[in-house]
Amino acid sequence: TVRMALLAPDVIEGIIPLGTSLDYESERTRKLGCWDGPSDLTPSINEWTTTQSTPDFEPSSDYCNFLIDIGFGKNCDKSVRDFWVKTIKGNYQGDEGRRRARMAAINLRERDGLHGRLPDVKCPVLWLHGTDDVVYSVSNAQEEIKLFTNSKDAKLVTVKDGQHFLSASHPAVSSPFFGSLFIFSR
Repeated sequence: TVRMALLAPDVIEGIIPLGTSLDYESERTRKLGCWDGPSDLTPSINEWTTTQSTPDFEPSSDYCNFLIDIGFGKNCDKSVRDFWVKTIKGNYQGDEGRRRARMAAINLRERDGLHGRLPDVKCPVLWLHGTDDVVYSVSNAQEEIKLFTNSKDAKLVTVKDGQHFLSASHPAVSSPFFGSLFIFSR
C-alpha cells in the first residue's frame, strides 16, 4: 500500500497497512521484537536451491506449520491449520512449486526498506496492527508510523490479540478496510 502511495500519489487518497514493517529485515527490527526473517527462511531457501529436477517436491509440514504459526498464531483452530497445510502443499508442488516457494521466501528475506521514502507519502495512513503479531512488533509499528512526516494524518491503531494475518484473526476490525487497502480518488 505504501508503494502505491509513492507511485501514484495523485490517485491514492489514503492507505491502510495491516501488520507490516516498512524496514528491511534489519537488526533494528529484531531488537524491537520482530522476527528474524533471514535466519528463519535461509535453511528452506538453501534446501530448495538446486539444479536437480524435483518433481515430487512439496513444502514440509514443518514449513507449512511455521507459516501458519506466524500468520494465524500457534493456537489457531485445527480446521484452519489443516486447510492451510493442505493448500500450501497443493500450491507449491514439483519443480515449479519449489521455484515459486523459494522466490517467495527470498523476497521476504531480502525485501528492501522504505524508511527513506516515507516522507514522500502525503495521503492519510491508518495502520492497523495486532498486539500478538509475532512477525512485526507493535514497538516497530509505533516507531515507523512516526516516519510518515508529511502525511495529512498518520495513525496507528492496535488490535488486542490480533495476529499477523489480522484480517483472519480479527475480520470484524479489518474487514471494513480489507479489499480497499488503497483508497482511490477517482
